[in-house]
Amino acid sequence: MIITKSLEEIELMRESALVVSKTLGMLANEVKPGITTKQLDTLAEDFIRAQGAVPGFLGLYGCPSTLLTSVNEAVVHGLPTDRPLEEGDVVAIDCGAVKNDFYGDHAYTFEVGEVAPETKKLLQVTKESLYIGIREFKQGNRVGDIGYAIQNYCESYGYGVVRELVGHGLGKKLHEDPEVPNYGKRGRGKKLIEGMTIAIEPMINMGTHQVKQLSDGWTIVTKDAKPSAHFEHNIAMVDGKPELLSTFAYIYEVLGIQSDEEKEFRKNELVL
Repeated sequence: MIITKSLEEIELMRESALVVSKTLGMLANEVKPGITTKQLDTLAEDFIRAQGAVPGFLGLYGCPSTLLTSVNEAVVHGLPTDRPLEEGDVVAIDCGAVKNDFYGDHAYTFEVGEVAPETKKLLQVTKESLYIGIREFKQGNRVGDIGYAIQNYCESYGYGVVRELVGHGLGKKLHEDPEVPNYGKRGRGKKLIEGMTIAIEPMINMGTHQVKQLSDGWTIVTKDAKPSAHFEHNIAMVDGKPELLSTFAYIYEVLGIQSDEEKEFRKNELVL
């Protein structure tokens, strides 16, 4: 059952999402060769709690960490480790927080130093596909329209679109209805309706779409060991159109990136 939210609840969810956005922005300054993902995890937990929120993943489904950190061929659900990040790595950091009883949950794939051009292109296309999918989250469309748009764009570059893992509804639970796959057919699936709040999160592989789970019971990796990318935003449908609750602006401020990619999905200018 899809749980729609009032405008007041959507504003509370925006606060939760922005806790995660600010946390990812803080981490953007720390992701560099030599740091471990366990160190990033500790920084994130302290930062989330300092914002009057609690980590959303820690303890949920038995998760032992605040962050899920997926390096190189890891797609999602990577557990933080003591392995130092190295020049040329990419690390997808997925973060959740609970504030006002609502979840925020989004992800960004960071470059560690200078990465290979083909890997940089994978990240670029995956992030572009996120906004292509968000554009389809509007009154009159169905879930399949989102997945089709993401799949069509990424496969046009020869990339693999992960099937086993999907986006989802978001609210007082981390995972609500509906599931939001990154593949699909136009006009199929549940109707997209006013007040819906979802997480759209393309998980795109440089090679095969096939994945496997490691023996830790969490980490999902590509079967061909080629790199993967993961970007995620939280979105509400307001007045029949997508409205971003999360933002990458805090990350971009640290990294010196100029972008207007979020502009069409915001009613008001974001104040950092």
